[in-house]
Amino acid sequence: MASSAPGGVVIVGSGLIGRSWAMLFASGGFKVKLYDIEQQQITNALETIRKDLKSLEEAGSLKGSLSVEEQVSLISGCSSLQEAVEGAVHIQECVPENLELKKKIFAQLDSIVDDKVVLSSSSSCLLPSKLFASLVHVRQCLVAHPVNPPYFVPLVELVPHPETAPATVDRTHALLQKIGQCPVRLLKEVDGFALNRLQYAVISEAWRLVEDGVVSPTDLDLVMSEGLGTRYAFIGPLETMHLNAEGMSNYCDRYSEGMKRVLKTFGPIPEFSRDTVEKVNQAMCTKVPDDPEHLEARRQWRDKCLMQLSKLKRQMQPQ
Repeated sequence: MASSAPGGVVIVGSGLIGRSWAMLFASGGFKVKLYDIEQQQITNALETIRKDLKSLEEAGSLKGSLSVEEQVSLISGCSSLQEAVEGAVHIQECVPENLELKKKIFAQLDSIVDDKVVLSSSSSCLLPSKLFASLVHVRQCLVAHPVNPPYFVPLVELVPHPETAPATVDRTHALLQKIGQCPVRLLKEVDGFALNRLQYAVISEAWRLVEDGVVSPTDLDLVMSEGLGTRYAFIGPLETMHLNAEGMSNYCDRYSEGMKRVLKTFGPIPEFSRDTVEKVNQAMCTKVPDDPEHLEARRQWRDKCLMQLSKLKRQMQPQ
């Protein structure tokens, strides 16, 4: 049975992230309206969603308790923003990562929504204070940043505007948990949010190690995929510290001086110079040529791996 929650969900933008959100909300039994400016884009998106859900079913990875047909029936298209938002409890914006475009969308929404609906952006890096500046309904606004591909990577970063109401974050957190995602709360906005700050820290040191001739690009990737990454798929860096000694306090007593010594040797922010870019690109292209066919095949392999990892993580939930 579909969710008995009042109202439904509106997805603004029918690209990859918008389609992913639509599939996730439908998997939780929510009625979804997919809005875009072009009817043909909506038609194409609905057909792609149907095919993707069918493929997921065949792979045994369809989320939720509803069948493909039941989930498809919950998703409809709409080319009128005014009509789309009627009765909505949650609006998820998924247009391209362009500040002025997103501000334009939120200004339109601000003029037609009520005082209850949550206005959420999928932005990966734009600060809520810039996205939602001067909106009447700012207390109902936040960023809910998913990780690509959202259907297989459940994390969603919730980032409030300084004036966002706590209830807005609470409602969004509960809604995302209900559809099987893993929301985390940032208590205040910061450039890059949490995920990209961690990601950029890793990329920065990876780049320095390659640029300084310490390790090859291929072996650098193995350090993560066959080393750190295997642990981090199940436990984070802080719990890793906790388990690698007799608790966190013991870890810091034993290893903090050594960590500080190594951290002091970290170099400046990389310039991503042309020479190093070419060196890394050559290594990557030896493994995966950068033509569209090879890249897409590798992405599909990655998604199959994430699909299997997702199943394993569900099986391995701690008692």
